[in-house]
Amino acid sequence: MTDKPNRDPIFEVPEGIEQLLEIMRRLRDPVGGCPWDVEQTFETIAPFSIEEAYEVEDAIKRGDMVDLQSELGDLLFQSVFQSQIAADKGLFDFQDVAKTIATKMIDRHPHVFGDQSNQKSPEQQTIDWEVQKASERDRRGETRVLDGVAMGLPALMRAQKLQKRAARVGFDWPDVTHVIDKIVEESAELVEARNIKTQADVFEEYGDLLFVMVNLGRHMGIETEEALRAANEKFIRRFNAVENELQKIGKSPKDSDLAEMDAIWDKVKIRDKQGKL
Repeated sequence: MTDKPNRDPIFEVPEGIEQLLEIMRRLRDPVGGCPWDVEQTFETIAPFSIEEAYEVEDAIKRGDMVDLQSELGDLLFQSVFQSQIAADKGLFDFQDVAKTIATKMIDRHPHVFGDQSNQKSPEQQTIDWEVQKASERDRRGETRVLDGVAMGLPALMRAQKLQKRAARVGFDWPDVTHVIDKIVEESAELVEARNIKTQADVFEEYGDLLFVMVNLGRHMGIETEEALRAANEKFIRRFNAVENELQKIGKSPKDSDLAEMDAIWDKVKIRDKQGKL
């Protein structure tokens, strides 16, 4: 008769964060761990952390709370993973991370954990938050206006944050009209670059135009990243509808041409605006 295999000690660790931390430690164990997990670094894991954050947002937008619970776990695991890499290097561990964020949140909310009144408007609290963050940047030696805007942010989001930071010290157009004038100017420069300059010039002018478009969104109270995501989803919805219409006549997009698809697109656009897609 074969003896029942010994139960792995991991099942004796209290469930929750303690067990998760022990799982991560075991995965990174150079002797008995997972080879893939052992070879990972801060740099190789970072893209996964970004991807998991987007998957959390996706679950929220879909209203899928079961999936949100799972995705939040995946995101937490990324923090645990990075913390274990740091612990392996003798830098810090997960408890240090938790203590740091707890201290930061207490410091940033004196109206909850300190002697300041919490009878403030959300707008005033946002101003106080930014003042506190500026003070933290000063302590880290980040003394320039644009210091500390994360390089890893999506480009549109980072552009908007850079512009907001510059606007706080008065480097900003006074109204939307000036921004639109700048868009016209940058558009003309892009056309000129396309006609008589190099591809490198076209690349640069295109970037300038995008940057000003972000500024227009900021002046109009629009989150540029969200606006482009919404435009992406609208394009997918409408193009799928075009594809569906083609299927009804036994075609696919590759069997069609621009004139036919464009005509269907115009009809689909009307239906979409009527909420019928």
